[in-house]
Amino acid sequence: MHRVGWEVSARAVLADEGAVPALRQDGQIGIAVHWLVLVLSGALEAVWATALAASDGFRRPRPTVLFAVSLVLSMVGLAWAMTALPAGTAYAVWVGIGAVGTVLLAVARREERLGAGRAALLVVLVACVAGLKAVA
Repeated sequence: MHRVGWEVSARAVLADEGAVPALRQDGQIGIAVHWLVLVLSGALEAVWATALAASDGFRRPRPTVLFAVSLVLSMVGLAWAMTALPAGTAYAVWVGIGAVGTVLLAVARREERLGAGRAALLVVLVACVAGLKAVA
């Protein structure tokens, strides 16, 4: 029953009932969720790269387990994100996030220094990753 003016039809109210954020009405997951998973997978790339270095050639058990778990989760997330995003863009964004994250983790752990030149190059890398997302 449709009415004129500010009143909403009963059909429109029922169609919106039970809506879930990031889930389209036809049941398909929105593209934003794929981007979110890609970003989280990129962050996990930084975790596994850092854990790999800390594992001392797989001789230390905790970093080795962290490496294996974060590697699998990162790859699964990347693979799933690529089901809806262009492969080249998804991979470049994933690598960029992982590279920047790995450097920042090394700086936070005081294993590397962040000079002005490195900081400027990381900003350029982040800008490139953001640009790739913007034009995807």
